[in-house]
Amino acid sequence: MKVLITGIAGKMGQLVAHSLLEQGHDVVGMDRRPWADAPKAIQIHEADIRKRDAEQVFRNFLPDTVIHMATVTQIKMRSAERSRINLLGTRAIFDHCQQYNVKQAIFVGRHTYYGAAPDSPLYHTEDEPPMGLEAFPELADLVAADLYAGSALWRMPELNTAVLRICYTLGPAHHGTLANYLQGPRVPTVLGFDPLFQFMHEHDAACAITLAMEKNLRGVFNVCGPKPMPLSTLIQHTNRTNVPIPERVFPYTMGKFGMPTLPKGATTHLKYPVVIDGSAFQKETQFQARQDPHETLHEFAQIHPAPTSP
Repeated sequence: MKVLITGIAGKMGQLVAHSLLEQGHDVVGMDRRPWADAPKAIQIHEADIRKRDAEQVFRNFLPDTVIHMATVTQIKMRSAERSRINLLGTRAIFDHCQQYNVKQAIFVGRHTYYGAAPDSPLYHTEDEPPMGLEAFPELADLVAADLYAGSALWRMPELNTAVLRICYTLGPAHHGTLANYLQGPRVPTVLGFDPLFQFMHEHDAACAITLAMEKNLRGVFNVCGPKPMPLSTLIQHTNRTNVPIPERVFPYTMGKFGMPTLPKGATTHLKYPVVIDGSAFQKETQFQARQDPHETLHEFAQIHPAPTSP
């Protein structure tokens, strides 16, 4: 099968590309960033998904499946630029899918779209609307991209679309929101709160994405692995120091004393859990996470030990 991966130079994009290549698929990648040590069997096109070069890749390659991962969550990036990449870029990709008769499109999203709140259900199902913009208004474009991808299910019925809302990932590649949160020797938490955190090994996440393609999945699906665990346990098992901070002074300590810089909305996610129900995805694909969560944390701690405290 001919598979086009957008955002292929990202760590998850690379993992998915390697997996598909091993399965014998013809893989082409598109990214604004280079992938210096990409396998020779994978063609890499340095192109912006919003521009004509991207359409040219579709025209020349004529993919059967497109796996769209070229979205960004970088808070430091100007909001207008994020919006153009996330929303307008996603729109362009789906337009190209329709124009060039792509059979299957997979949009890789995030479980944090559901948002964290004291009255939210313990397990979010796919029927619930994404409410993440309430805590992270600066990332509303990501929520909009998720909803736009989902709308292809009725706007483009001939295109088999799957929207995957994947929980946090962790692994040796040290990429993603959770890895960035754990990057320093001290990990800030909100005093008096110890929410459940849901994560899976990055290789399990890559496996889930390839399974969605293999099973020709259609619809919106939560994707998760092991059961969630308390945030304090997660910090302990990565050999970091848990630093409980009163909520009022929390914003003033970010980026200082060996702690990460977090957006304002992160406070809510450190108070209340965002846990998803992945039973629908498991039923459709028979997906089972292979990596034990404690082993995942141990591997992360070994490969990325806590830096020496300043």
